[in-house]
Amino acid sequence: MSTTFSPRRTLLMVLFLVLVWGINWPLTKMALPHTPPLLFSGLRTLIGGLILLPIALRRLPSLRWKTNARAYVLLGLLNVGGYYGLQTIGIGYLPAGLFSTLVFLQPILLGVFSRIWLGEMLNAFKVIGLILGFAGVAVISLGGLEGHLSPLGIVLALASSLCWALGTIYMKKQGANFDSVWAVTLQLLIGGAALLLLGSGTESWGGIAWTPSFVGILLFISLFVIAGGWLIYFLLIDAGEVSTVGAYTFLIPVLSNLFSMVLLGEKATVSLLIGLLMIVGSIVFVNRRPAANVLPKSTASPECSGD
Repeated sequence: MSTTFSPRRTLLMVLFLVLVWGINWPLTKMALPHTPPLLFSGLRTLIGGLILLPIALRRLPSLRWKTNARAYVLLGLLNVGGYYGLQTIGIGYLPAGLFSTLVFLQPILLGVFSRIWLGEMLNAFKVIGLILGFAGVAVISLGGLEGHLSPLGIVLALASSLCWALGTIYMKKQGANFDSVWAVTLQLLIGGAALLLLGSGTESWGGIAWTPSFVGILLFISLFVIAGGWLIYFLLIDAGEVSTVGAYTFLIPVLSNLFSMVLLGEKATVSLLIGLLMIVGSIVFVNRRPAANVLPKSTASPECSGD
């Protein structure tokens, strides 16, 4: 059942979301010298799922495992296995701020997929946003091909974004069949277990340096970025706050770049700045809605007076 939140609580939830998802990227980059990427992805997502499991168990009747098992597995493979697995490998090839910017082309991909699979219309703002976004990717990619950035890193970032977009579209299509808490908990547990299994076969557990800084980053990401962030994300979507989340999504790559400059000392190049501005602008356009025609108060009907 959907839950409605007050505007103030919604704003606080969204602000928490963009802050923790923004700082996630430089923290991930800081952790990677201490751990193989797939094992790190599996650990943080599996721990995040285990953190949420006690909350989900309180809603056991809404699990509906027999009905939704296949969907839970697919969400785990897309939103966790593909999204987190590819990003954790790919972020080693690019600056963290840039990598997050490319991944957050996801709203642009959502605009295309929503038109194809959900029948949503592409307004003029979305079309402009799509063109601007792909142009921004081209500018950044050209810089990478000249030797400043890794083309493989760009491909992995875009593939990570694609997995997340497909997972979100699938979640929207199947949303009426899911309980939000169980959906996020099970996809974290399933996806995390799959990543750990894959990592155990291709990487060495001995490659993890269990330093205090690494453990601190792992626990912070697992609790706040994975468990807290994804739970809030799906609760907002379940509450009908998709447009609110989308309107603030563009802040995440901007914050990630700022955090990366502070925590990692990353530098901003001309091509990166141009591409970043184009991509941020594209996401703003994609999330912008045409102004509605509002009648004067004296003639407005009740149907026209609400949001």
